[in-house]
Amino acid sequence: MADKKEQRRGLGRGLSALMADVDVNSQQLEKSSPTRPDQVVPIERVVPNPDQPRRTFTQDQLQELADSIRTKGIIQPLIVRVNPRNAEEYEIVAGERRWRAAQMAQLHEVPVLVRQFDDTEVLEVAIIENIQRADLNAIEEAAGYRQLMFKFGHTQEKLAEALGKSRSHIANLMRLLNLPETVQDMVVAGQLSAGHARTLVTAVEPETLAKTIVAKGLSVREAEKLAKKSNEPLAPKAKPTGTFKVEKDADTRALEADLSAALGMKVSIDHKPDQESGKLTISYDTLEQLDSLCGMLSV
Repeated sequence: MADKKEQRRGLGRGLSALMADVDVNSQQLEKSSPTRPDQVVPIERVVPNPDQPRRTFTQDQLQELADSIRTKGIIQPLIVRVNPRNAEEYEIVAGERRWRAAQMAQLHEVPVLVRQFDDTEVLEVAIIENIQRADLNAIEEAAGYRQLMFKFGHTQEKLAEALGKSRSHIANLMRLLNLPETVQDMVVAGQLSAGHARTLVTAVEPETLAKTIVAKGLSVREAEKLAKKSNEPLAPKAKPTGTFKVEKDADTRALEADLSAALGMKVSIDHKPDQESGKLTISYDTLEQLDSLCGMLSV
């Protein structure tokens, strides 16, 4: 049974199938031409997904959408499934923002597309829809890519192909997840752009530099120069004798960041100058990450 399900999903095949519903709705929304819903249901019979990965809904944007719904109605139907906890209700797979705005607009019914998704597919579609949203910040988008890769086994190449993104775009965003949480919070809050944040990925003191960039209102180019300068040694040092700690160069830190982004786990590289050998350490936070790593290594 498990083998059959694994074959059905395949490498990227499940993603492409799930993309169909989201892509169709996105295209219809852009054309402002309504998609034919499967049915229209009372709004009180629709409930949100308790595992929805997106937790933040901006009130101003909800109000703007509610005003549009009052005038034009809901152009893009919600994707739902029969609620596994109550067969009389429908659980939202994609479209919670529209559902919230419809309540604000005091609608009594909402159009829906009913699909048969299991719990894993529900989460997968929710992540895909969130990634496709134009107002998603870089950290949320990167976190969505990481979830798709390590919860569902999708590669960066498959994600790029299915989502219409370049592989470098996905890789560069995922590197931002290696920044300290305080710096990531600045990106989420809009204090730092993704371009500013990328300049800090290989910086020795990203938090300090981030605060300087915000305080001085530096451009991305100025931030790049600041980060590069901060990584330069203050003065040549005499070679000490005995045991000493070698400072990692920018290339090594960049490679660590790339591997960490690809694996979704912290990677440390210890490589002594002028030597061929070294040590690579992968740190996992949960047993799920360990299982995922074992799965990748056994392919």
